[in-house]
Amino acid sequence: MNPLWNYLWPMLMMGLVVGGVTGTIAFRREAKRIIIALSAGLLVSLGLAAAWHGPLGASDRFSAHVERTARTALDYYEMPKIEAHLHRSPVTRRLVLSGPADDFQQSELMRIMALIPGVREARWSGGGGVPLIVESAAATILGFLLGLLLAYLVELRRRYNAQWNW
Repeated sequence: MNPLWNYLWPMLMMGLVVGGVTGTIAFRREAKRIIIALSAGLLVSLGLAAAWHGPLGASDRFSAHVERTARTALDYYEMPKIEAHLHRSPVTRRLVLSGPADDFQQSELMRIMALIPGVREARWSGGGGVPLIVESAAATILGFLLGLLLAYLVELRRRYNAQWNW
């Protein structure tokens, strides 16, 4: 599972659509309402990102797929006593390994597990990292800004073409 295509791409598209609709509404109104429309659109897009991450289950599907891939890799290398889980509370892309292994095995497993798609890094100790919901919010905001840019360009074209009365 590639985190860009399967997890972040839908949020980027949600932000793009909400940004386009918000920009279309905001750029045709008077200056006082622009800020209200933009802030409402941003809140809607962040709400959609939170819903995608939590209640719609994208983070659980992402975690299950990455952990299943890690378990398959560990079974391939015949290391059944080693456990691999994504860091939780909040969900991050850091894979936490645990179990009996010597120094060489630990360093090689960290290197191998970091190559799994969707894993940012693998460690033997717990610890934080950038939460997955922050990454999703960033993708949604980026999509929102791109949608605003497209709506602004469409509005400029509409205003430019409005001056011609043939």
